[in-house]
Amino acid sequence: MSTTLPASPLSTKADLPPLGVYVHWPFCAAICPYCDFNVHLMHKAKGSPADWLSAYRQELAYAQGLRPQGPVETVFFGGGTPSLMSPDLVAGILSAMDEMWGLAPDAEITLEANPMSAPEPHLKALRAAGVTRLSLGVQAFDDTALKFLGRTHSSQDARVAFEAAQRIFPRASFDLIYARPNQTPDAWARELSAALELAPQHMSLYQLTIEPDTLFYKHQAAGKLTLPDEDAAADMYEITQSLCTRAGLPAYEISNHAAQGHACRHNVASWQGGDYLGIGPGAHGRVSSLEKAARLSSVAHRSPTQWLAQVEKDGHGWAEEQVLDGESVEMEAVLLGLRLVEGVGLEALADRGVHLEPARVTSLREAGLLSSDTTRLQASPAGRLILDHLIGRLLA
Repeated sequence: MSTTLPASPLSTKADLPPLGVYVHWPFCAAICPYCDFNVHLMHKAKGSPADWLSAYRQELAYAQGLRPQGPVETVFFGGGTPSLMSPDLVAGILSAMDEMWGLAPDAEITLEANPMSAPEPHLKALRAAGVTRLSLGVQAFDDTALKFLGRTHSSQDARVAFEAAQRIFPRASFDLIYARPNQTPDAWARELSAALELAPQHMSLYQLTIEPDTLFYKHQAAGKLTLPDEDAAADMYEITQSLCTRAGLPAYEISNHAAQGHACRHNVASWQGGDYLGIGPGAHGRVSSLEKAARLSSVAHRSPTQWLAQVEKDGHGWAEEQVLDGESVEMEAVLLGLRLVEGVGLEALADRGVHLEPARVTSLREAGLLSSDTTRLQASPAGRLILDHLIGRLLA
């Protein structure tokens, strides 16, 4: 595969992709044993809400200098547990974005929540602050599994929180983790069927993976944790596709399912190569700069204390800021585009300077791993089941 980047890939505002903002809140009440995100215990948090609002505003102002063109189409408060944020802090951050870029009239504002930090009055206050979409971290509708996963809520707590979210927000979603130790395909089918009875508009359904530097990784290394084998995990994946499609929530991305019109716009835009400013400790960003005629990447300091200190000193907490080279642009376009069920148009890839080796694409089509649509780079159902292998062969 080779890349030929246009001499000036960005020259006018019309060339810019839609703008999103990812806001990272790094604190949780407890840290789950499978989590490798940038999370820290809430009781150890430093700084007042006013300090955090000031720091977020300063980093937003710095980011505006790189991408001043708006409006902001989507915002995603991730974490951590953003539902631990005060509604005033959320409102203040959104107000700053509106002042700097303008929030689009139909802007999607997503906030992640934990059932134990989502009582109905708090959810109503978050809605009043501007949140339009709530993503609830349920993870399981089985109390034994929830305890194993380190969650502090029960399955009933999750149901109550999600039903409240459905009443309060225009859009609501929840996450589940499957392919857990000792879980059978039949047990997953029963659990997922029960979850679908809640009539969700959107679900994120992830196979449990064991990441380095987590408690589960240590348990697996010590022989105390064994995941279902590949055949059982594949069966659970197929069950997921079948039950969700039958319920009107087909997959639109490798792990995400939604009713028509309810896909997460922020994530879809990111997978399609849109701009998203990464704000907050450990946040990653990708943004197009007309001034530099290039796509930039940013990574902020992970430590909340260090991030706060650097923002106070420099006006931002970014540890890295660099121009993405042609190989990085190429790799990201393929990696992200293939996550979407619809894939990505070959013409759109070419416009971004990505040119695939025709013989390799043809070979993967003949192997049944890419769809037969010659206008798109699109994984087939069989290809999505082994997406990492497929991407490896494309990028080899």
